[in-house]
Amino acid sequence: MDPLNSSHFSSNQSELGSAFTQQVLPPLYLLIFFAGSALNGFAAWIFFRVPSDSGLVVYLKNMVAADLLMLASFPFRPAAQLGLGGWRLHVVICRYSSVLFYSSMYAGVLFMGLISLERYVRIVRPSSCRGPAPLQSVPVARGLALLAWGLLLLCALPNVLLTSRPAADEAAARRCMQLKTPLGVQWHRASTLFSVSLFWATLLVLAFCYSAIAHRIYRSYRRVRRDRSDVCRKSGRSIFSLLAVFLLCFAPYHACRVPYTLSQMPESGFGREARFLLFQLKEGTLFLAALNVCLDPVVYFLMCRTFRESLLRKLERRGGGEETRRQGDEETRRSMTTAQSPSHL
Repeated sequence: MDPLNSSHFSSNQSELGSAFTQQVLPPLYLLIFFAGSALNGFAAWIFFRVPSDSGLVVYLKNMVAADLLMLASFPFRPAAQLGLGGWRLHVVICRYSSVLFYSSMYAGVLFMGLISLERYVRIVRPSSCRGPAPLQSVPVARGLALLAWGLLLLCALPNVLLTSRPAADEAAARRCMQLKTPLGVQWHRASTLFSVSLFWATLLVLAFCYSAIAHRIYRSYRRVRRDRSDVCRKSGRSIFSLLAVFLLCFAPYHACRVPYTLSQMPESGFGREARFLLFQLKEGTLFLAALNVCLDPVVYFLMCRTFRESLLRKLERRGGGEETRRQGDEETRRSMTTAQSPSHL
């Protein structure tokens, strides 16, 4: 059966909408758009002024780029949910904006996995020879970053090109699957399966790397017999912040994505109430995934010493400049007061 003609695709998104998806989520997306733009713009301003002297810095810079690309797709979603732009805006979202959103999201997932492997090599498997290990090498890190972007582009570009059926009206424009050619439907299924598999594989990598890192840190502290309270807390903040952001933002969405995708398939057996509930869960957990753009700058600050030191230096310079101006103003006021006192007349 052709899924484009199935009754499961005939019910449009508005039928599954609710006050949560149409009134609550749009302003929340706008809020994280402005907050994320400020935070990541500032992070990019700092990051791209520091040299790429390690693999970690290369991976983090690429995470900033992925977040900025994801942010570029944010305004379209709340605009469509608020009824702006007409049905043609829904076509733009289906063909371009959604593809950009998901591609940049999985780029962030990939770079989190690479960062975890780099930390694992640095802490658990430090190289005994001179020079950094391959994952810590800048040329290797750049090559892996290009490979990651190329893989995601190869996966995403057909989703753009094969979403080429004309949309005659708003009802058709709201159903992205009806804008896809038959080959586009098959590619969408394959790319969805690939993306979900990519997430779960990255999750296994993170679980392995951070369990090994935690064990190594614990053994190191036991061997030197230090007071571990402050040291352990600082190490945990810096090393495990990425894992916390990964689990908070991406795990809930991928836990409900598989049943939601199955509910959209022909003859899935899901009733309208089940599809409505899965749609609400998908939209809510997708917002958590989007919230990643506001939490990643915290990871940069805690994990990357180069970023942290550059940020603190700039803040100190600004604070020092303001303090100098305040001292100068105070001295000027004192001199004017002294010049106007009776003893100096």
